[in-house]
Amino acid sequence: MDDLIKNQILAVRDTGLTNMFDTKAVQSIAYHKGFYELVIFIEDHQKEYVDFILHGKRE
Repeated sequence: MDDLIKNQILAVRDTGLTNMFDTKAVQSIAYHKGFYELVIFIEDHQKEYVDFILHGKRE
């Protein structure tokens, strides 16, 4: 996970619009904010995304 993805995750989180474990809602918010990299990242790397949400790890 690179810094771009991390920053996009944090930006979505900071909106307070959804539970960050609701990946479909996170993807929708990301899409509407133009964070297309995050939308694709969640599709392709869901385990890594959840690990980051749970533990703050960037593997």
